[in-house]
Amino acid sequence: MVDDAPSVWNPANVVTVLRIVVVPFFALALLDDGGHTVAGRLLATALFVAAAATDRLDGWLARRSGQVTDLGKLLDPIADKLLIGSGLVLLSWLGDLWWVVTVVILVRELGITVMRFFLLRYVVLPASRGGKLKTVLQAVAISLYLLPLAHLPAFVSVVAAVIMGVAVLVTVVTGLDYVRDAVRIRRAAGLPPAAGL
Repeated sequence: MVDDAPSVWNPANVVTVLRIVVVPFFALALLDDGGHTVAGRLLATALFVAAAATDRLDGWLARRSGQVTDLGKLLDPIADKLLIGSGLVLLSWLGDLWWVVTVVILVRELGITVMRFFLLRYVVLPASRGGKLKTVLQAVAISLYLLPLAHLPAFVSVVAAVIMGVAVLVTVVTGLDYVRDAVRIRRAAGLPPAAGL
């Protein structure tokens, strides 16, 4: 007897969809009155933190209930990149974060996503411990930058800058690690290094 496929509208996927739905409300709150109101920044921070906190929740729910679906596998990374990407782009657009930081992180994220897509014919490249640490550092750094830093003690800005610097470093290093793993996998598959990627 074949088990019925899990419903795509299970609790895990609902959490993932809610994370996507939060993004425009987060953006509206952050951009309130040009991004300079304390209330708007605090609301944006709260929405971002709440959404980021569900990053592991949906996966845990899916595994715990045995309801891992293809839709969930597709939507989860999209939700993550929408949340992190919108936070970075909006902070840079408001002048609170250097554009080079946003570009480096987004190029790495999109590049690794495309690389994983091409590697699917050989193997699923799982997230490494470094990759998971990168995600946490990015979320913490963005959360700090979202705060109304002009109204907080100067050391908060320093802490935010340090954590963002570490996040960028880990982002680049783990990206290079993934590329190295991808080259190794392709060589093991007997293909020339220049083919694809």
